[in-house]
Amino acid sequence: MIRSRLSYVRFHLKILTLMLPACSYFIAVKVRFGFNLFFLRTAPAGLPSYWGIVLLTTIVWAIAAEESGLWSVEQLYAPGGKSRRLLEALAFTYAVVMAAGFLYRQASYSRVVIGLSAVALFVLATTARILSRVLLELLRKNGKNEVKILMVGTDRFARRVATTLLHGEVLPCKVVGFVRLQDQEVVVEGPVYELDQIPIFSNGHSINDVVIALPAARLSDVQKIAPALEKLCVPTRVVIDLGDGVGIRDRLIDLGGIHMLDLRPTLSETGPYLFQKRAFDFALSAFIVLLTLPLTLLIALAIKLSSRGPVFFIQERVGLNGRVFRMLKFRTMRVGSREEGDTRWTSTNDPRRTAVGVLLRKTNLDELPQFLNVLRGDMSIVGPRPERAHFVERFLEEIDRYNFRHTFKVGITGWAQVNGWRGDTSIAKRVEYDLYYLRNWSLTFDLQIITMTLLRIFKSKNAY
Repeated sequence: MIRSRLSYVRFHLKILTLMLPACSYFIAVKVRFGFNLFFLRTAPAGLPSYWGIVLLTTIVWAIAAEESGLWSVEQLYAPGGKSRRLLEALAFTYAVVMAAGFLYRQASYSRVVIGLSAVALFVLATTARILSRVLLELLRKNGKNEVKILMVGTDRFARRVATTLLHGEVLPCKVVGFVRLQDQEVVVEGPVYELDQIPIFSNGHSINDVVIALPAARLSDVQKIAPALEKLCVPTRVVIDLGDGVGIRDRLIDLGGIHMLDLRPTLSETGPYLFQKRAFDFALSAFIVLLTLPLTLLIALAIKLSSRGPVFFIQERVGLNGRVFRMLKFRTMRVGSREEGDTRWTSTNDPRRTAVGVLLRKTNLDELPQFLNVLRGDMSIVGPRPERAHFVERFLEEIDRYNFRHTFKVGITGWAQVNGWRGDTSIAKRVEYDLYYLRNWSLTFDLQIITMTLLRIFKSKNAY
């Protein structure tokens, strides 16, 4: 019953969310041109039909909404981050729509309409979320469609679970009784039954679900009590609490009948990171590579004319999950031994630098080829800066939790770098900022870091 109620609410939230793009375009076209998008079969002379772009927006919006959890019941009551997730979904949706409009030349769509529809979609989605939450709250307060639960467990853990369910906002619940197990204390309030009383417990319409609320130390008792619970003919749930720092959501894997629980999952395995961040990285990197192609050719020519050696400096760096990849940079120093490049830091007034290299390092233009690494999938635009294997081995021994920074793709720029921790600065501080980024990653955060990078591109400290 709990699952079915959640599925029922989620279905209606999904339908409502998928209707929003069409409504937003209706509002945008009405405001911009003053005609009704839905009731005129043909648009006024000179105006394209917006049905195609409405369909595209709805499809992309559905993907973004699913990945961002916009129709998740639990997200309605999340303590924070709802507007951020909505803005991420909007940014992804309209980035794809604008790119498609740029590539598709058969029709010219008003940029004002697309912009107005984005604003309208944000307002409509926010309003829909608020109204949905108000409606669910009214249902909970009125006691309608209340989920009646028989709880297995009578100790403090069971009491905490019962209190959470009774005061929960997602679904109205009522605990109609508790089942005590052998050697278990009773600290709950309400009818208490012994395990052998379950078969004579009056079921009828009084129980919708059985919830087993046992602490981690007693989870082995589930198999012993399961046969007695089968006679109630209602769904049975188990509350799993493995202690602080170990959550369950999205961490269960069914691999050919083998059930595994992620004790330390990483965001790099989640849908938003795998799909949205990769799509964003690829699209922006491709755009930058094409936009800076004339500058790239000019820099390559200057490097060739100013010193002997290759245009690119290729160095092995440690990336996602500790894998080594070949990172590209414009060569800014005279050609030296590989061992020297792998184990030596660049210093102020480093004699190895070329005249062109000094300018490239000061302006960060030596990093431009790394957008090719992003296109290949070795790097991301935003992430912890990649380090050489020699220093990684050293920092693993010296810096606590240093290796956590390799649970994400390394980046061209990062939170540590835009806050001044680059070059010959504190490694501990760099790791601190990298870990903050890993805990708080979002596309919005990436955009903030990119903006800060652009604002400070010619004022970088420790760039020598």
